[in-house]
Amino acid sequence: MASTFLMGSSFVAGKILLQGGFSPMILVGWRFLIAALAALPALYLDSDRPLRALCPPSLSARDAGVIALIGLLQTAAVMGLLFLAMKTISASTAAILLFTNPIWVAVLGFAFLGESLRGARILGLVLGVVGVALAIGPSADMLNSFATVRGEAIGIASALCWATATIINKKANLPIGSWALSFWQMLIGAIAILAVAYALGERWPAHVTISQWSWFIWLSIPASTGSFGLWFVALSKGGATRTSGYLFLAPLFTVILSFVIMGSTLTWLQLGGGVTIGLALWLVNREIPAKTARERKSQVLAEGEP
Repeated sequence: MASTFLMGSSFVAGKILLQGGFSPMILVGWRFLIAALAALPALYLDSDRPLRALCPPSLSARDAGVIALIGLLQTAAVMGLLFLAMKTISASTAAILLFTNPIWVAVLGFAFLGESLRGARILGLVLGVVGVALAIGPSADMLNSFATVRGEAIGIASALCWATATIINKKANLPIGSWALSFWQMLIGAIAILAVAYALGERWPAHVTISQWSWFIWLSIPASTGSFGLWFVALSKGGATRTSGYLFLAPLFTVILSFVIMGSTLTWLQLGGGVTIGLALWLVNREIPAKTARERKSQVLAEGEP
């Protein structure tokens, strides 16, 4: 929940900075470069040997390649495609498409990780998407598929990249801690996006106000370092499907923070979306304890233990 709250706040901070004249790719690239560096103190506090934690002796060349792939997918591809999608569709539509991620995680988790995908969990995932759509509010361009099909396809591709990174992370079982993984994936993604941004001619604004610096620091450290670090911790403690179910909260937090900070309207429809999201989270998670108990019992019987 803390991770998704910080993710939701990033949309508000990012929108304020974009309205202030920041270029999208430059903003994303520098955001995650600073976020990666900000992860180092957390890594130092989490480990008595931070350099060894960053590059464990057991880390193979294959593991390093997987980490690079996660960085390119979860930071560079997700954020780059998201901003590209918003050139032809609204931010609300792009957010709805991005946060269909739990659906794709559930499907890929079922296919590649053997995670449960039936009954209440399926209903919960569907309700989660409905709740996100209600919380953000209907958008006119969603109804005009002929004019926005390209943007919508790119938005779905963004969600698929995130889901793929989640499944790769869980399946790879990397010999590296959550904060170290967060550092490397943000650093690699930031470098890739900045290379694209400067190649396209984007530049950092000539004048940045104190208020904009404050929003940029929030976007870079709590909303990036904090959210990604906590996200990887959550993935390490729970299943990919269960953890990703909480992503439905992120757009709800965005709506609430937009109402508080930017004076956006909060409607009864959006409140209904919040209730739907809460129900979806309960349905997605309620089967976990029973399933785990059955699995343990089956394992004990199979191994012939008393």
